[in-house]
Amino acid sequence: MRFMILLKADQHSEAGELPDEKLLTEMGNFNDELIKAGVMLAGEGLHPSARGARVQFGKDGQVRVTDGPFTPLGGVLAGFWIWQLPSMEEAVAWVKRVPMPMAGGEAEIEIRQIFEMDDFGAAMSPELREQETRQRASLAEGAG
Repeated sequence: MRFMILLKADQHSEAGELPDEKLLTEMGNFNDELIKAGVMLAGEGLHPSARGARVQFGKDGQVRVTDGPFTPLGGVLAGFWIWQLPSMEEAVAWVKRVPMPMAGGEAEIEIRQIFEMDDFGAAMSPELREQETRQRASLAEGAG
């Protein structure tokens, strides 16, 4: 199973405060552990939402773009990982080991399972499966 680990933003990350060398070292070491264990597939930190945009698609066909910053903070992300693990329980166990956050000492991390082709049942036709497989192979070639 693949999981997206969503690190929620706080007032410090949204203010553009960067982690210090100690936290960067701890996160680097944690990422090394994830990679050595075969868990981590990807992971990145995100700039504050003030540097982002939201695009909304209305029922009326209108497309609306809103520049950041975004509120409330609970819906804003500061970073993410993509992990591959056998269960949600193992994902939770790894998240509990994430190094303490910067500044305020409090953080919230959300864990979401990523859909796999089999989750879509009969709607994922053989043609769609082939397309998905081809796309993933193309992405893997580009990443190398």
